[in-house]
Amino acid sequence: MHQVTPLIGILVAGLGLAFLLGTVALRCKISPLVGYLLAGILIGPFTPGYVADGSLALELAEVGVILLMFGVGLHFSIKDLLIVRRVAVPGALVQVAASVAMGFGVGKLLGMPAGASIVFGIALSVASTVVLLRTLQEENLMNTERGRLAVGWLVIQDVITVLALVLLPAFQPLMKGDVGQGFSLMGLLVPAGWTVIKVAAFIALMLVLGKRLIPRLMHYVARTGSKELFRLSLLTLSLGVAFVAARWFDVSFALGAFLAGMVLSETDLSHRAMEEMLPFRDAFAVLFFVSVGMLFNPAVLVTDPWTLFPTVLVILVGTPLVVILILRRMGQKWNNVLFIASGLAQIGEFSFILAALGIQLGLMQESTRDIILGASIISIFLNPVVLHLSQLIDARIRERSASSLPDEGDEACVLHAPYTPTRFTQHVVIVGCGRVGSIVATQLAAAGWQIAVSEIGSIPMALTDRENVHGVIGNAVDHKVREAPNLRHARLLIVAIPETFEAGQIIEKSVAANRNLTVIARAHFDEAVAYLKKCGASRVIMGEREIAAAMVNYTESGSRPPTLLSGAAGHINLGQQGS
Repeated sequence: MHQVTPLIGILVAGLGLAFLLGTVALRCKISPLVGYLLAGILIGPFTPGYVADGSLALELAEVGVILLMFGVGLHFSIKDLLIVRRVAVPGALVQVAASVAMGFGVGKLLGMPAGASIVFGIALSVASTVVLLRTLQEENLMNTERGRLAVGWLVIQDVITVLALVLLPAFQPLMKGDVGQGFSLMGLLVPAGWTVIKVAAFIALMLVLGKRLIPRLMHYVARTGSKELFRLSLLTLSLGVAFVAARWFDVSFALGAFLAGMVLSETDLSHRAMEEMLPFRDAFAVLFFVSVGMLFNPAVLVTDPWTLFPTVLVILVGTPLVVILILRRMGQKWNNVLFIASGLAQIGEFSFILAALGIQLGLMQESTRDIILGASIISIFLNPVVLHLSQLIDARIRERSASSLPDEGDEACVLHAPYTPTRFTQHVVIVGCGRVGSIVATQLAAAGWQIAVSEIGSIPMALTDRENVHGVIGNAVDHKVREAPNLRHARLLIVAIPETFEAGQIIEKSVAANRNLTVIARAHFDEAVAYLKKCGASRVIMGEREIAAAMVNYTESGSRPPTLLSGAAGHINLGQQGS
């Protein structure tokens, strides 16, 4: 009989329970993150039944953080970070300082020594990167102004955490009151200066050397035509750069992976890389939340709830209020202010690392770590509620301003507002703006058609600059995203995404909303053609068949092969608007 290894156990139990409880949470209209956390609690050491390997779960969770930050970097560019630097850098610094001060006050209130209170305050000041990024992705806000600002804020918090992890050992004698036992000013300044130099050296290395080598390597792999090698190269790049950053430059895994993704984002392979990394990223991100749940002892909620209350208050109320004051002082719009303030109302992985170091240095007791873990779980549980409340407040502010239009100057209004509805009628809706969708959209727009383009990533500016093109950022499976292109009054739907199951969902729901809608879809194999037609597609274009037909036609007639657009259209007339 085969023995079940800890790795197989944590994957089966963790992912299996996360799937079941995440599904239940979604059916109850709660964030699936709640289900993932509950799954972790059930397989943790504090509940009866099967107990998974906690240390292994944390290592797998670290992989999830790396892949998630690599994916965020793929959405970003150096230009994006430079745009938000004037707000993110001073804003994050002031917010962290204010949150540390509030946490220090709560620590003293709970009877902690000064050193423990400082570590406690730092742990409460840095938000979970995973939680906020998942929120940005679920709301399709990664490419918006508030999305870039939120990521810039997280990057600054990450750098602050790296500095804190390096400086805490140097500060230990002072924080414990043992100034005469080995503490010196040089012992403080040298590690701090050395850390700054190494972080700067790593960033320079990535921006100078990495910017030349990484794109060349990825283009070479892409030209081989092997999907397996391309995926393997992405995993190797993200994990390898993160490892080098942590091992040789004392930079966090998260920051190293983010910079690797950001360098790759400057190439034309970024869109394909995002698609290939998505399954890996999501699976390991779920394991992160499972691992957090495993650390939590639910008995704390009964035995010592009053120590948790002021801690949770700092996270859910104190930090958001500070962020609101900072961003409004800087002249930011209310929709950006409320989203970032509510998104930062939680703590996670960096807080656990800081607490572990505090215990290792003798600055903090394990009971204090339990408070931090409990507050983290509660804040992650309640964060979707805080986000929903912020949206209600934002809606009320907009109503009072007596204007239903988006704020002037908000770049998200034209291109990036996820659910801004179009006024087009009898138009074409195109789902997916990758290599196929962008060609179709460009040719139809040039022919005079009014087009609504829905894309989960970014839409080329060459399209959105046209008056007859309306961009919608989001996953068309989502009801809110399908409403924005006005499918009820559209003439034609072109589903250009390669994912068969997702395309079928979109077609089925779109046809149910508009029985007169003509639907053209794409497929890569015969079973997919049958499936999409069953879902309601009027015509399904199988790429291999179209290429073969074009080759045969070209061979027999000696004429130029038909264009992609004419081949995809079949017998449907896609001439000028209204023809």
